[in-house]
Amino acid sequence: KAESLQRTGSYKIRGAYNRLSQLTDEERAHGVVAASAGNHAQGVALAARELGIAATIFMPLGVALPKLQATRNYGAEVVLHGHVVDETLRAAADFAERTGAILIPPFDHPDVISGQGTIGLEIAQDLPDVDVVLVPVSGGGLISGVAAAITALLPRAVVIGVEPELAGDAAESFRAGRRIPWTPAQTARTMADGLRTFTVGELPWANISRQVHDIVTVTEDEIADATRRLLLQARLVAEPSGAVATAAF
Repeated sequence: KAESLQRTGSYKIRGAYNRLSQLTDEERAHGVVAASAGNHAQGVALAARELGIAATIFMPLGVALPKLQATRNYGAEVVLHGHVVDETLRAAADFAERTGAILIPPFDHPDVISGQGTIGLEIAQDLPDVDVVLVPVSGGGLISGVAAAITALLPRAVVIGVEPELAGDAAESFRAGRRIPWTPAQTARTMADGLRTFTVGELPWANISRQVHDIVTVTEDEIADATRRLLLQARLVAEPSGAVATAAF
């Protein structure tokens, strides 16, 4: 599923737009705020622009310059804060409390999850005979939504999550039957920077526990090889975070 061809370059626009589109007029008047190192930031910024809502995005210091500039280009006010995403998230939450802006979480909200789940609806429509669906796992919003859609429409299909071996908190949690957080130092080792979340969200975890068949991990070499193959053989410029599904395949 070539979500790299989406506006903003990732699937994140789906969940962001779904969440923002359901805000009341009063909530829209207060604006929205989010924290992200890139893809969620761009999704919220574009959705806010399309819906005429003011957006403030907190991004960590050292964020990739193309993602920073893209977020600004979509019309959001960007505030650089913190060296790790957890610090950035706390700053965004403080801003929401001070100003009344609506905090748009990257994965731990029903509207965000269902927005990402539209990918599952499209897979079911395009490939009704699909046997296995491989989904990258970070905070769990994507796989949670996709699994809900696939389970409802194609109950015989198997949904498998994929993580980098060096950021395998969801895989470890799946084996243990409970959420097990990893430290920033652990997850920072992988090239798949979009999958460095320290633990799966509470709401996504409930879906994952019920509807995901397994979560597997791939090595850094496998991620690099999959990214290269997607570029040279499929002509798709994919982030390593998206290429993990290809690597597992």
